[in-house]
Amino acid sequence: ALFRKFFLKKTPDRLLEISERVYVFDCCFAAEAMGEDEYRDYLSGIVAQLQDYFPDASFMVSNFWSGDKRSRISDILSEYDMTVMDYPQQYEGCPLLQLEMIHHFLKSCENWLSVEGQQNMLLMHCERGGWPVLAFMLAGLLLYRKTYTGEHKTLEMVYKQARRDFIQQFLKLNPQSSHLRYLHYVTRHGSGSEWPPISRPLILDSVVLHTVPRFDSEGGCRPYLRIHGQDSSPGNKSAKVLFETPKTKKHLQRHGQVMITPKLWRYLSLPKFYSDRWLQCRLKFR
Repeated sequence: ALFRKFFLKKTPDRLLEISERVYVFDCCFAAEAMGEDEYRDYLSGIVAQLQDYFPDASFMVSNFWSGDKRSRISDILSEYDMTVMDYPQQYEGCPLLQLEMIHHFLKSCENWLSVEGQQNMLLMHCERGGWPVLAFMLAGLLLYRKTYTGEHKTLEMVYKQARRDFIQQFLKLNPQSSHLRYLHYVTRHGSGSEWPPISRPLILDSVVLHTVPRFDSEGGCRPYLRIHGQDSSPGNKSAKVLFETPKTKKHLQRHGQVMITPKLWRYLSLPKFYSDRWLQCRLKFR
């Protein structure tokens, strides 16, 4: 019976099964966006298969996109009475979302998939450029539900669903280190830690550059640091530049190829930071 159940299991075309009752639309891995008619036919075909394969199931779609109005997929799938939850593709240029929104996504999906007596299914979708944040959120969900263990292993598993260079088509920087740090917040929720974490002050003591890029003829560079974060004003959720390196010769020092790891900006007057932070390091030719 188990053998028959495994080999006769139906998976609709154009959907990638990640775990039980969790699927990703394969258009998320496409480099180019579909035209309006092609996209509508694409979704209609998937919905027809889902209704045929899972006649008693209910479906919720988590969509990651960059618009500020109702998304295309919401308009189309509303005709089939399917719920679509729209989320941003990024936060201030970084392929992550604020902790409050990550928590909302995880709880919503967990509640949806855990309803007893119902065959609820989760479909994840993104518009062009949204794969990096979808990959992170999917890895977070798998860890949150304890479907997988290990932040690095889980994130790598999700990354491998697309071509190796796919993320680099949309981002100049590798988001893996930031993704892993936020996934650590997710895994901590089961160890008694408060979730989402309360914003506490962070004192930045120094920034370590493990490898000095060879950006000039002498094999060095002049790094420039900028830190983005949430405005601390009451009721203000917008982001702003919290700190940036003074543009003086004293602070924009040149670093060459040395045997020891250079600690940069060690003696700058760096402020305390709260909530989400994004560090941006630019390497200049000065």
